[in-house]
Amino acid sequence: MIKIRNLNIHLKEFNLFDINLDIGTNEFFMLMGPTGAGKTVLLEAIAGLIPVKSGSIHIGEKNVTGLVPEKRGVSIVYQDYSLFPHLTVRENITYGLHFHKISKTRSDKTFDRLVENLNLSYILNRVPLNLSGGELQRVAMARALMVNPEILLLDEPLSALDPGFREEIRTGLKKLHRDSNVTFLMVTHDFAEALSLSDRAAMMNNGEIIQTGTMEDIFKRPDSTFVADFVGMKNLFAAQFRETKALTGNLEIELGAKPVDGHGYIAIRPEDIVLSQRELTSSMRNSFAGNITEISDHGLYYEAGIMVRNITFKSLITKGALLDLQLSEGTRIFVSFKSTAIHTF
Repeated sequence: MIKIRNLNIHLKEFNLFDINLDIGTNEFFMLMGPTGAGKTVLLEAIAGLIPVKSGSIHIGEKNVTGLVPEKRGVSIVYQDYSLFPHLTVRENITYGLHFHKISKTRSDKTFDRLVENLNLSYILNRVPLNLSGGELQRVAMARALMVNPEILLLDEPLSALDPGFREEIRTGLKKLHRDSNVTFLMVTHDFAEALSLSDRAAMMNNGEIIQTGTMEDIFKRPDSTFVADFVGMKNLFAAQFRETKALTGNLEIELGAKPVDGHGYIAIRPEDIVLSQRELTSSMRNSFAGNITEISDHGLYYEAGIMVRNITFKSLITKGALLDLQLSEGTRIFVSFKSTAIHTF
């Protein structure tokens, strides 16, 4: 559906370098990265809102690189909604029909489906001033989809919402995507958000795409320290590899097999670190004694920092586990993890 080849964009503040990307028809694809990575610039280039220095953008079989925005079959939704304040919700949703030739029968059917899927029937006669953040975002998505685009571009649609509204919009996005033939391309800097919505993603940093793959690949098998940090692999250590072992600090860690792609780092997700009052053997190939140096409350879980010799491990634990193990700063505890939980790169 979307094929981008060797795309370069030079702006005063943001540049994109040699972007290559393939997104399938009806795919929900996520574009991730920190603020300033160039995600929105890429979205606007696909929409035809900013000039391209070199390279090409194809939508389906059509080269749209030089086409005006209205001829690309693309709709874009920004995080600030961009609704017309003097128009009602109904008028905002149907505004785009003035510029697209869609039969009344088809437009009425689309309108009814969007109103139902996004739960908008009770606010159709209100103006944006009287709407909540979640309602504004739902209206903005309905307006974008009303003209039956081939592609819906979403620029951090959940970032400005309260947690309750965020879950509501996330559910709505899943339903909209499931019930349509539209390709969704969404920008986010929240990895948890991407994990709940998308099957594939690309990671951007400093105007470049640095990793593309399934969410599982990026989550479990990052190929750089930047990506590992972004996806929450807090146990990230420089290492030397010797046969089936990784040497980091004063620790010798068993990998279970000789690494194929090991270039100098190991990473272990904090949820794969098991804490216990005694050394674990069984399937745990690595078990080390250490002392808790900190415990941080993260609401639904706690994060514990454990110093093992000169290495600090991070582990996620529930409140129940914290109480059962009687953990506090200074407590002596065993850190254990399977060799299969270790990622090398």
